[in-house]
Amino acid sequence: MSVLLFKLRGVADDEADEVRSLLAEHDIAFYETNNGRWGIGYAAIWLHDDTCFEQGKALIKDYQIKRYAQAREQYETLVAEGTEPTVWKIIKARPLQVLLAFVAMVIVAMFALVPFVWL
Repeated sequence: MSVLLFKLRGVADDEADEVRSLLAEHDIAFYETNNGRWGIGYAAIWLHDDTCFEQGKALIKDYQIKRYAQAREQYETLVAEGTEPTVWKIIKARPLQVLLAFVAMVIVAMFALVPFVWL
């Protein structure tokens, strides 16, 4: 019976590609489902049977630990250089875009709340 190995919802394309290649390197037979046209499907990587489930889980766990360590190292490098993105740096870099986004949020909130205030 098929068994779910790895959920793909919210996973970056490069991470999904690396997981696929990792499974292929270790000769683990898998298939993939996607969200479908309307986005209501279940995007995931599945195993045809559960004989390789533990091996696949261990491979993905090790991969994710390494990926986390790399991402953390990159972030710490950005912090040390002072180039990590912060809210204030984004506002300073694109003040007009931030202002327009804030105005749009206020307008949407007004339209959403006006019917309740008038009642």
